Amino acid sequence: MWNRVRSCDSAADAKRCSAPPGPRPLTSHRTRIATGQTLALPVSPLQSHHGCVARVCGIAGIVGTGLGSTERATALVESMVGTLTHRGPDGSGVVAVSPNCVLGHRRLAVIDRSDAGHQPMVSRSGRWIVTFNGEIYNHRQIRTDLSAEGAHFRGHSDTETLVEAIDAWGVDATLQRTNGMLALAAFDAVDDRLVIARDRFGEKPLYWWHREGRLAFASELRALRQLPDVDFELDDASVTALLRWSFVPHPHTIYRDVLQLAPGSLLDIAVHADGHEVTERRWWSLEDTVVGAVGDRTDTTPTRAADELEALLADAVALRMESDVPLGAFLSGGIDSSVVAALAQRASGHRSLVTFTVSMPDIGFDESDHARAVATHLDTDHHQLHLSASDAFERIPQLPHVWDEPFGDPSMLPNLLLCSAASDGLTVCLGGDGGDEFFAGYNRHVLGSAVERRTARLPEFARRGLARLALSVPPTVVDGAARFVPGLRRIPNPGDKAQKFAALMAADRGDGSTWEALAGVWPVDALTPTPHRPFSPDPGIELDAVERMMLADTSSVLCDQMLVKTDRASMAASLEVRAPFLDHRVLEWAWRQPTSVKVAGGVGKQVPRDVAERLVPASIATRPKMGFDPPLGAWLRTDLRTWAEDLLAKPTCVERGWISGDVVATAWSDHLRGRRNRDDRLWSVLMLESWLAAHGH
Repeated sequence: MWNRVRSCDSAADAKRCSAPPGPRPLTSHRTRIATGQTLALPVSPLQSHHGCVARVCGIAGIVGTGLGSTERATALVESMVGTLTHRGPDGSGVVAVSPNCVLGHRRLAVIDRSDAGHQPMVSRSGRWIVTFNGEIYNHRQIRTDLSAEGAHFRGHSDTETLVEAIDAWGVDATLQRTNGMLALAAFDAVDDRLVIARDRFGEKPLYWWHREGRLAFASELRALRQLPDVDFELDDASVTALLRWSFVPHPHTIYRDVLQLAPGSLLDIAVHADGHEVTERRWWSLEDTVVGAVGDRTDTTPTRAADELEALLADAVALRMESDVPLGAFLSGGIDSSVVAALAQRASGHRSLVTFTVSMPDIGFDESDHARAVATHLDTDHHQLHLSASDAFERIPQLPHVWDEPFGDPSMLPNLLLCSAASDGLTVCLGGDGGDEFFAGYNRHVLGSAVERRTARLPEFARRGLARLALSVPPTVVDGAARFVPGLRRIPNPGDKAQKFAALMAADRGDGSTWEALAGVWPVDALTPTPHRPFSPDPGIELDAVERMMLADTSSVLCDQMLVKTDRASMAASLEVRAPFLDHRVLEWAWRQPTSVKVAGGVGKQVPRDVAERLVPASIATRPKMGFDPPLGAWLRTDLRTWAEDLLAKPTCVERGWISGDVVATAWSDHLRGRRNRDDRLWSVLMLESWLAAHGH
C-alpha cells in the first residue's frame, strides 16, 4: 500500500531558494481513493508575502520503473519544487501516488484560496491525481456540465473542476473543452499511467527529460537541474538557433537531452513491470485550426468584423476576470492594452478597474501620457510608477537567473521591471499578448508583404545591391533626416526600421518572414548547422505573405519568445498575467478573416484598431506601434560598455566554435562607431555569455 507523502516546509524552501517567506508548515487530511490506496493530501493555511493569496503555480514530477526507493524519488521531487518557490510562494505538496510516480506542486492560489484548492488533488472517485499550473477560465461552465451528469464538488477551484472533468471524460476530451492556460500532470491510479500536457499556445512552460526507465518533468529547467545523474550537456544547434533568433525554439532546449513539450501536445506514459512506454501526440493543432478557419471564410465588412471581435473579446476578458484576489490590467496606452482595459472596466460594472503603467523616460520610452489619457477616459483607478535607467542596470545581473535558459529579447529587461513594479500593488494582471500575432500587428507583417510584392521582379543581384546601399547609411543619419520629413516624424526609430527594411530585401524569400534576414546578420558559414526550422509550418493550403508570417509568428515566436518573456518576468515577481487575445476562439475568428480585413491602407491590426476607436480616444487607436525595447544601442556605447567588453573579451561562444570571433568583433566595432545598430544581435551573445558564466558552463 502506497501512501507516502512528503509535504515541504515552505519556510525552509523559501530560505533555500532565497525567496520571500511562504506559508506555515503544512498539515494534512486523508482521502480514500478507488484502488484501495490511501493518500495523505497536504493542505495549508495560505499566506502570501504580499498580504494576499494569489498567483499561478509550478509543477514537477518523476515517473518510471527506475526510480529507486520511494523515499529517494520523493526527496528529489521535493528538491525540484523547492526551486520553484517564486512560481508558488503560497504552499507546496509532494505526493508519491504509486511506487512508480511522484508528483509535486508549488501553489499560487488565485481561485479558491481554501484548503479545498490544494494540490496535488485527487478526484472524488480516487482514480485521478492532478498537479496543475495555470487557469481554466471557463471552469464554471465545465462544472455546470459535470453537475448535470451527477458530479459533486467540495470547493470551487478550477483545479477541482479539471480533475473531476478528467475523471468523467478523460484527458483529451477535457483539454478540448478548456479555455485557458495550463501545464498539467494527471496520474491514473487504475491504469498506472501518467499524462502530462501543455496548453494550445504555450502560455505555461513544461520541460521533460527521459532516459533509462525514468521520465522527469517540471515547469522550469532549474527544477530538472536538481536531478543528480543527468548530463546537462549543451546543445550546439540550440545555441546557434539562439544566436540567430534570440531564443531557443521548441521542442528543443539549451540542453541536448532535455525537451520542451510542444504547445497543444501531451505525453502519455504507461508504466509496466518491465519498463514504460511514452507516446507523444497533439491534442490541438494550429495548422488544422488554420485550415478549418480559412475554409470557413465568408464575405464581411469592417463594421461587422469590429462588432464580432468586440463581442468576442468582451467575453474573453470577462472570463479572465474571475479571481478571489485583487485584479488589474497593464495599460501602456497602446491598442491591445487599451482595448483590454476598456472591456475589463465595462465588465467591472460600477467598480473602478485598477490599471497600472510605468513611466521610464530615460530608459528610452514613455507612454505614460497615453496611458493616463486612456485611464481618464475609462475612469479607472490608475497607478503610475517611475523607473530609471539605474533600476534597469541593477537588474541585469539577475537576467540569467530569471531566464534559466539563455534568452536574447532586449525587451526582457523592461518587462521584468514592469512585472516587479506591478506585483507590489497587483497580484493578477490582464495583458495584451497575442494581438500582434493574430491580427498582423508587427511592422514586418506590412513591411514584409510590401517588400515581397515590390521586389518580386527584381533579379537577386539588384535586390541585394539595393539592400547593401541602404545598409551603408548609418541609422543616426536616417534618424536626423526623418525629423524634416512630416510623414516620418511619428515613426519611432526610423533608422533601425530602414535597416530592417533593407535586411528584408537582402533576405532569401523562403517563407516570406524576416527570419532569414535575422539569420543573415550572423552569416550561415559562421554558425554550426542547425536542424531547427520552426518558422515555416505547412498547413497545406495557399496563404499570402502576411498570413505566412502570422502563422510563423504564432507557431514559434509567440510561444518561444513572447510568452517565455511574459511567463518568466511575471513569475519572477509572483505575478499572474492573463491574456484575453490568447483565447483560442479569438485565433479561430481571426483566421476566418481575410488579410484585407486585418491590413488596410498600409496599416496592420485594423480590426482591433476599429474596436479601439469605439472604446478609447481616437488618438490611441491611430497611434503607430511602439516597441518595448530599452535604448540598448546607446547603453552599450556608454553605461554598459565596460560590462559588455568584459564579456566579449574572450567569449565562450567563440571558443566553442558557435560563432566566428571576427563576426562578433566586427559587429561590436560597427556598433561602437555608429555605422549600424547591432544591439539586438549583440544582446543575444551577451545574454548567452552571462548565462554560461552564471550556470558554470
